Amino acid sequence: DTCARVCHSPTGYGLKQTLGESAGTQTFDSVMKSDVIMVIGANPTDGHPVFASLMKKRLRQGAKLIVADPRKIDLVKSPHVEAVHHLKLRPGTNVALANSLAHVIVTENLVDETFVTERCERKAFDEWKAFVSGIENSPEKMEEETGVPADEVRNAARLYAKGGNAAIYYGLGVTEHQQGSTMVMAIANLAMATGNIGREGVGVNPLRGQNNVQGSCDMGSFPHEFPGYRHVSDEAVRHLFEKSWGVRLEKEPGLRIPNMFDAALDGSFMGLYCQGEDIAQSDPNVKHVSAALSNMECIVVQDIFLNETAKYAHVFLPGSSFLEKNGTFTNAERRISRVRKVMPPKAGMEDWEVTVALSNALGYPMHYSHPSEIMKEIASLTPTFSGVSYEKLDGIGSMQWPCNEHAPEGTPVMHVGEFVRGKGKFFITQYVPTEEKVTKRYPLILTTGRILSQYNVGAQTRRT
Repeated sequence: DTCARVCHSPTGYGLKQTLGESAGTQTFDSVMKSDVIMVIGANPTDGHPVFASLMKKRLRQGAKLIVADPRKIDLVKSPHVEAVHHLKLRPGTNVALANSLAHVIVTENLVDETFVTERCERKAFDEWKAFVSGIENSPEKMEEETGVPADEVRNAARLYAKGGNAAIYYGLGVTEHQQGSTMVMAIANLAMATGNIGREGVGVNPLRGQNNVQGSCDMGSFPHEFPGYRHVSDEAVRHLFEKSWGVRLEKEPGLRIPNMFDAALDGSFMGLYCQGEDIAQSDPNVKHVSAALSNMECIVVQDIFLNETAKYAHVFLPGSSFLEKNGTFTNAERRISRVRKVMPPKAGMEDWEVTVALSNALGYPMHYSHPSEIMKEIASLTPTFSGVSYEKLDGIGSMQWPCNEHAPEGTPVMHVGEFVRGKGKFFITQYVPTEEKVTKRYPLILTTGRILSQYNVGAQTRRT
């Protein structure tokens, strides 16, 4: 499994189901052609400051801003930038808010009927339309849940639907959530209903949590997928990898991180190899995680720091920083960028070399001598990467997948003319009230967020 389990795995699932691909639709530069920008559950100025500077530039040029967040983030009001609408919803009511926005778009005839007819599954749209049209999804009814005034919701929905090129950017406030996947699908529903997919300035854009978490997901680090987001139950895909790797592969998904902890406590999961992730800090319910790690018989941690998880390790392997390795990173806009080391690794080996050595020691021989050979294998097995090579990356610097015979230079904007899945599919997004509610005994809800001076759990920044 991957660290995306506690950040953007709902993005992968939600966008795959609705649009056909588990990634954002745009290039970052696309924001410069947006007329309306909606930011949901994200704080770009702290979490993604480089992109935020680009977004703020466009806002200063006159683009309209809608912010949906329980907190008053910097973008709500800062020098030369001010949100037209701040939808200050109660924590846990994301889906309720999205459904109320959709209710306005549908009942006030703001749907882009031409786009829906030509680009989307009609039956699924009609079912979704009937669902969101219900009085239970009206802004007035949902105000009881969200706390956002109905008039504010109605005006925000009108601005998004009628304001020209409208883009949605969202972060962990959407995905680190009980209804994370549902909310991602609700966002995709809004974009499809208004025709805001498939050109510059629009789209559904996850602001992902780390520099290469998109790349990690692309490479099949989820227990249910092979590289390229292909399910392990697909017999043809499984046969392709079995032939290349020379082993039999299971058709049933492996365990997700939370399931690993549960299995460790019941004695059926006894070993863990943890690369570059501090699960003792990042995963929910620290006491549960600690008990699970303490119950395992073999924990191998590979990192550049002796982090909190390393305290449970039986073996610690050296990691290499981005300054000490060759390879590629793939970011939130699907951009594959070359990484070149500026110094030899202090520990003597790059990450991939440690993995190769461990594999060889365990009896599965790997014969890679350079990361470019690994990329060749990726290109041979993963259709969206079939046109990627180090030679091409060294020539042009970076490219955005899909990169193949249909798009040899990459794909800045996805779903142009046709969705990856063929027709876009609307999904019913039923709001389920969160179980995390205030009581007399526990009158407060802690809503965490990123701050500019610290990065994630602080494994690096707390040491600087």
